[in-house]
Amino acid sequence: MQEYKKISEVSKEWGISERRINTLCLEGRIEGAEKFGNVWAIPDDAEKPKDERVKSGRCIKEKD
Repeated sequence: MQEYKKISEVSKEWGISERRINTLCLEGRIEGAEKFGNVWAIPDDAEKPKDERVKSGRCIKEKD
């Protein structure tokens, strides 16, 4: 049987906020994460996904 952790436990382990982990779960970026009612369950062996947010502070637009 798979063992799971709560968002609060994973937050301390990975060093990122609970809100960010919730967002990652909603986006489907944490493999194996499941929602039971209003609580996310994250597998013990889940890996921290790469941060793909734009950090330049500027919006990147493509020209036609």
